[in-house]
Amino acid sequence: MRHRIAVVGGGPGGLAFARVLHRHDYPVTILERDPAPDARPPGGTLDLHKGLGQLALDKAGLLAEFEALSRPEGQAMRILDTDGTVLRDWRPRPDDRANPEIDRGQLRDLLLGPLDVRWGQGVTQVVPGTRDGALVHFADGRQETFDLVVGADGAWSRIRPAVSPVTPHYTGVTSVETSLDDVDTRHPGLARLIGDGSVAVYGVNRSLVAQRNSGGHVKVYAKFRAPLDWCTNLDPADDEAVRAGLLALFEGWAAPVLDLLRRGAAFVHRPIHVLPVSHTWTHVPGVTLLGDAAHLMPPLGAGANLAMLEGAELAEAITTGPGDLDTAVRAFEERMWARAGRWAEMTTAGLERLVSQDPAEALALFDQVQPS
Repeated sequence: MRHRIAVVGGGPGGLAFARVLHRHDYPVTILERDPAPDARPPGGTLDLHKGLGQLALDKAGLLAEFEALSRPEGQAMRILDTDGTVLRDWRPRPDDRANPEIDRGQLRDLLLGPLDVRWGQGVTQVVPGTRDGALVHFADGRQETFDLVVGADGAWSRIRPAVSPVTPHYTGVTSVETSLDDVDTRHPGLARLIGDGSVAVYGVNRSLVAQRNSGGHVKVYAKFRAPLDWCTNLDPADDEAVRAGLLALFEGWAAPVLDLLRRGAAFVHRPIHVLPVSHTWTHVPGVTLLGDAAHLMPPLGAGANLAMLEGAELAEAITTGPGDLDTAVRAFEERMWARAGRWAEMTTAGLERLVSQDPAEALALFDQVQPS
């Protein structure tokens, strides 16, 4: 008899898990609190690493479709000084597919494919160890039991408390996101500044990064060290007030760089939270976590990649393992913790260098990853 399995969260990790199970004709219930796939903006672009996110798509049988959608040219990266001087300008080779970009919305639709998602199913908690399995409590008061509940529900996971009391803590770095539409037509100067991929500028304890998505859409991220309540005197819903506050923070930077903020359409405040680098838990039968729910780390390109590979590996362990569900989950957790711990250390150190008192630290880190 097949196990009753649910995954909470319809992000890249949860969908990769479900898609690999589906490929093996294994039933899974996908629970997503959003009422529909397009209920909110899907976010920016992702670079899927060859040995992580791309490997997960290969396990799901979707690698060829990904290659048709992805943008290898999006791997391009340009770094400027705060006065606008070009310090580095790295462009990928035509055959370089190490980390091609794909919009989050395109990736979501690719993974969704034939999957049947229960939209609008907010989960408030899961109680393991009941007579009939792990008991899922829904926001509308309903309850349902499963043999395994996988928490793929992100930073503020409702499933995590079933296995761990740990909650995310603030890093001291805040990110404010804005965006530009139809950049090639409406802002050709900024389009040239950004190029095919990303442009980054690093100053003392702050940075500006603009990243091209498909269809002429650009995401801009202002990162800076500040108290969690830095915007107490600003109305977060007042875009002009937030814009003025950011321009004051980046005062003195080159005018074309500041235009990334001046032309931004709206602003979203995203304080950067993380879980402890070595976050693990005592195994709880019937419940596990993956992705940000398990190992929230600074957003430096690893999170979605790890979540997808973890989802694919857990699905394979269930479908091709010895048949004992609990044994398969235990083994998966051990592998996940070891790999995620290494990435958490790297990304934590990376954030310290990218938003640093010494901007040269950011340039040195970039040179280590992508030599000029």
